[in-house]
Amino acid sequence: MYSEKVMDHFTNPRNVGEIENASGVGTVGNAKCGDIMRIYLDISDEGIIRDVKFKTFGCGAAVATSSMATELVKGKNIQQALEVTNKAVMEALDGLPPVKVHCSLLAEEAIHAALWDYSKKHGIKIEGLEEPPEDIGEILEEEEY
Repeated sequence: MYSEKVMDHFTNPRNVGEIENASGVGTVGNAKCGDIMRIYLDISDEGIIRDVKFKTFGCGAAVATSSMATELVKGKNIQQALEVTNKAVMEALDGLPPVKVHCSLLAEEAIHAALWDYSKKHGIKIEGLEEPPEDIGEILEEEEY
């Protein structure tokens, strides 16, 4: 069963769309379930996320986690955005069913992928950021979530 917050973010997703000339764009997917998530970031010269948008192809939980993830990083600096974990996304949504935990990981990795793209475009290193996988199935096989 989904929480009220999950249902709200699924039926009324925040920050849907694209950002033209985005500072960073990250796309990740899960080949097993077919979910694909793309996050667009508009980052100021000071390193603040001014705007964030997403496009997700997937289930209701994937849409809800995308929406919540954008809410969690908007207005934050790069380091704060990097610290948004799948667990933080799940907590902000008042939990997810165990079979949908991978959706929150998709949201975390999409943020990381967009930050990775930003760092490459601007020739900077973001402390603690590693190149994210395109398919989170690789992570799910390595770790228990």
